Amino acid sequence: MTVPRSVADVLTGHVTLEVECIDRMYLNLYVPKLQYETGVVGFFKGHRGATFASSAFMDPMTRDFVTAVEAFVDDQGVDLVTFDKGQRKDDVALAYLEEFDGDEGVLFVGKAQEKTTAYRTEKRRNPETGATYPWIVRATLFVNHYYFYCVDRDFGPFFIKFCSYFPVRHEAP
Repeated sequence: MTVPRSVADVLTGHVTLEVECIDRMYLNLYVPKLQYETGVVGFFKGHRGATFASSAFMDPMTRDFVTAVEAFVDDQGVDLVTFDKGQRKDDVALAYLEEFDGDEGVLFVGKAQEKTTAYRTEKRRNPETGATYPWIVRATLFVNHYYFYCVDRDFGPFFIKFCSYFPVRHEAP
């Protein structure tokens, strides 16, 4: 009698793995330089032409994005659903999917307040002069995220998630 030497030897001929599709796939898109404080400072000073960097410059960008999302919802005639704390987003999407009669399109746009790593300005003081100056720091914030729940005839249902706060660091769940 011979004893198999490894788990692979035991499983060979008994177990087959066959994958026909994937259930979930995460794709994170980000601008690498905006993942660090110095990159955020460089964006506002170099790209935007500001004399100093402050998170106050982020507010108009956030407002413009939210306005664009709300205009899209109105133009497309889709619902804007505010998710409740603890509510399963997949359950809401499934209900919309069951009512959807097209081949593809946007089912609805969801909105949820979630914790994320972002940047804010803190006031610092020069120890020699006593003068204050703004300083960009990484912080954990609760901000609104928008989920565009869609269906595609080839890929099926999916969602795209955007953070409304700029700049943001997304990490895979």
